[in-house]
Amino acid sequence: MTNDFKTAEAFLCRHFPEGGRILCAVSGGLDSMCLLHWMAEREGFSVTAAHFNHQLRGELADRDETFVAEYCAAHKIPFVSGSGNTREVAMRDGLTTEEAARNLRYAFLKEAAEGYDAIFTAHHADDNAETMLLNLLRGTGSMGLAGIPPVRGKLYRPFLEVTHASLLAYAAENNVPHTEDETNRMDDASRNVLRHQVIPVLKQLNPRAIENMTRAARLLREESDGVEMMAAELSAQARPTAKGLTIDIASLAAAETVVRRAILQMMAEVSGHRKDLTATHVEDVLGLQPGRQVSLPYGMVAYRTAGELLIEQSEATPEEVPIQLGETVRFGDWEVTVEACESGNISLPEGATLCLTTWNRDDGLTLPGAQGRRSLKRLCVDRGIAPAERDTLPVLRVNGQIAAVPHVGIDISFAPENHFIPVQVKFDKSYKRGKIT
Repeated sequence: MTNDFKTAEAFLCRHFPEGGRILCAVSGGLDSMCLLHWMAEREGFSVTAAHFNHQLRGELADRDETFVAEYCAAHKIPFVSGSGNTREVAMRDGLTTEEAARNLRYAFLKEAAEGYDAIFTAHHADDNAETMLLNLLRGTGSMGLAGIPPVRGKLYRPFLEVTHASLLAYAAENNVPHTEDETNRMDDASRNVLRHQVIPVLKQLNPRAIENMTRAARLLREESDGVEMMAAELSAQARPTAKGLTIDIASLAAAETVVRRAILQMMAEVSGHRKDLTATHVEDVLGLQPGRQVSLPYGMVAYRTAGELLIEQSEATPEEVPIQLGETVRFGDWEVTVEACESGNISLPEGATLCLTTWNRDDGLTLPGAQGRRSLKRLCVDRGIAPAERDTLPVLRVNGQIAAVPHVGIDISFAPENHFIPVQVKFDKSYKRGKIT
């Protein structure tokens, strides 16, 4: 047994000292067939093979499923299978084919693993090296540089320190059959380019490149776990808002690495995703000045006030809504009422056309007692209205001119004494400041 497989044995002893019921994800390729063969020979383990047909390669995909099923039947290994239309799901959900395939596959494995102790996949050291390089190219911290986690929930990867070369040798020595996925030979995906063009060059520079990267990943993972714990303590200080989280700026005075990881944890909690959240996004958030905002993946927005940093899901921008006297209309999460009233808070010219819109950069108001017109953007900043809130405020326009904005005020052009028709305008919303009238 090579040292690679000794690390796999140690992995099993550490996590499953008494054995267990294991569901092995098996595509039919070299790596997963080696995993299935190897696990079937381990004492104390009951192993079932699980195969998912992504319906991407027509008869070849069906061939792989038949191959795994027949191998399991011949070796008396329980077998379960599933399938899904990957291209249809990708188009429906706006995903890449690779993302849709992964989502379908793991959903199947999760369902099939009910009653099992763990799901095993055959990710190995070369896969991890590719992931480390991909994460480095995207911009990442120590967690991304550590690559694929060996354990995540019910998912375990015992071969993560086993090289592809060792798996080839194992298959040859033990006569392990396998199929070939022809798409793996194509350089139409970033991972395949790394596998076929970059990794071979690294091995020319150092034949033990994969082993060295594996060791580096282990060290980075150990360091990252410690930082992650400290970051979790910091991110736990964040308070929930209606659409996300907020944390006091004063709380972010911890060590820089811990702060960065805490921000990443907050973004992951708000979005429900960790993939595609990179060090660049963290830098954008930490670089915010008071009154500024930045858009983030998964529909998030981060913005900074004088004393807080908020990470929230951004609201969809409401469309323009016409409104007439005597009406109550919806504008996003707001209800706006305009009704004739002798003691109204604004006045309108005869025959005025009214509508509700969001703000634009040219908007400004001259408020009672002010020295002159000020931009709506500046007025919102002065009142502590965060950009994400400002972008969904209803702006009442009269004949196209801005007249009133909740939390900000009414332009003096529409003061009650200026026009013939007195009107009461009400802006209502369940809001952290309370109901606005």
